[in-house]
Amino acid sequence: MDGKRQGSLLLLLLMSNLLLCKNVASQPMCPSGSSCRVSLRDLFERAIILSHYIHSLSSELSQEFDAQYSQGPEFFTQAMSMCHTASLSTPAGKEQAHQIHQKDFVILVIHLLRSWTEPLSHLIIEANHLPKAPDTLIAKAMEIQEQNQRLLEGVKKISKLVDPEIIDNGDYSVWLGLPSLQSNDLESRLFAYHNEFRCLRRDTHKVDNYLKFLKCQIAYDGSC
Repeated sequence: MDGKRQGSLLLLLLMSNLLLCKNVASQPMCPSGSSCRVSLRDLFERAIILSHYIHSLSSELSQEFDAQYSQGPEFFTQAMSMCHTASLSTPAGKEQAHQIHQKDFVILVIHLLRSWTEPLSHLIIEANHLPKAPDTLIAKAMEIQEQNQRLLEGVKKISKLVDPEIIDNGDYSVWLGLPSLQSNDLESRLFAYHNEFRCLRRDTHKVDNYLKFLKCQIAYDGSC
């Protein structure tokens, strides 16, 4: 089987898998044409399914990029730099998490999700200019972008049930990474992508863990 045909089959398999997972994550809370009230627990469960899916995709995306572009075991070690969301004060563990007011914690999750709206958009556009960029890599990035927006809207709904007076002022961490993604130096561009995908994997893991913690504290009164 030639490389082009094999690549097409791999992309087809990936898209089939993404559609299957997407269908699981996007099933409606209420049957079509019915009227029902979605509980806070149900909203959290749906959000956690989605956040776990996004984190899994982010991990695959990071691994696929490194496998495609790494030039050796230590190639990307010099690419490590601070994530653009480092300015957000996030808890390092459960002890610190318990010290954050629930309302502030929900807002933190919203800010984390929104902080990736712009970077994801540019990552997808600029990835098309990478040499031999796999179609599967771009497809995963596009899926993460779409599902991140869905999760953001879902957490906003949760925030209104947690505290109707929560005000979302649209805050997010400013991203300044576009010039690095557009660098004329290929190695600099690869380092920039590696770092962005590493940060995305880290932040999606945080969101997944924070939602699980909040579900336990808010929907189950800390009894789980």
